[in-house]
Order: sequence, then C-alpha cells, then structure tokens
Amino acid sequence: MGDDIVNSLTDFDKRLLNILQGNLPLCSRPFARLGEMLDTTEEHVLSRLDELKREGYLRRIGTFFNSEQLGYHGTLIALRVAEQHLPAVAQAVNRYAGATHNYEREGDYNLWFTLLTPSRAAEEKILAEVAALPGVEGLMSLKANRRYKINVQFKLA
Repeated sequence: MGDDIVNSLTDFDKRLLNILQGNLPLCSRPFARLGEMLDTTEEHVLSRLDELKREGYLRRIGTFFNSEQLGYHGTLIALRVAEQHLPAVAQAVNRYAGATHNYEREGDYNLWFTLLTPSRAAEEKILAEVAALPGVEGLMSLKANRRYKINVQFKLA
C-alpha cells in the first residue's frame, strides 16, 4: 500500500514534500520562495498543498519549539473512554489550545494526547476537567523523565 501512495504523487508533489519536511524558508512569503525553488508560482504551491491536505497526504505545516525553554510543561495523557463517548471526548480535548497528537488507540486506555500548559496549575485544572467528561473512566498522566526528539523525514523519490 505504501508504494501505491508514493506512486500516486506527482514528481512535483514529491519535491515539494521533501523540501517542506525540513527546509521551509523562514521569510515573509515562504510559499513564494518555495515556488522559486521549484520553478513555479506561489499560487501553484499553495494550490498543491491545499490538495495534498485534502487528499490526506499532509496533516499540517508548522514549527517545533522547545516548549520547556518557553516555560511550558508537557505530559502525555492516556484516557480510558467508553466507546460510545470517544468522538465527543476527542472533540472536547481538541478544544484545549495545548492539546496535540490526539489519537484513538487499541487497548484499555484508548485515547491518547499530549498536553502543553503554561503552569502545573493550568495542567491540573485541564486534567480535572477532562477526567470529569462523560464517558471518561480513567486518566493517566505520563510525564517524561528524559526528552528524546526524533527527526523523521520521508524522502520521496
């Protein structure tokens, strides 16, 4: 299946996605600069990105910051949620600005997300609210003892 996905992308799409994974220009008009790098226009780059997102090849374009250096606290949250409440709980979690990587998983703890907050008090408040949501039967906050950052890039040929 993986080969089918890569083969259905155009050569332009592959070149664009390769650049986006680690070399998005830091300037006032990054997509215009990408257009120059790829011998096309800003409009074409934006159009292709919109289509790639719509087709599910691309989830988001964003930056990574060292959240601890910025004063934020992070934790991985595992929730045990009654099956019929999963969509509503996932939507409620997504409304918190610091909630990311919200995914359904197999097993007893079936909804996992990361949470970044500006203080431990804010974290505790959010976790108490999440724990009280209808259908939430259990919550584990799994703080990291050591941070590992893995840079994964998929080189599309």
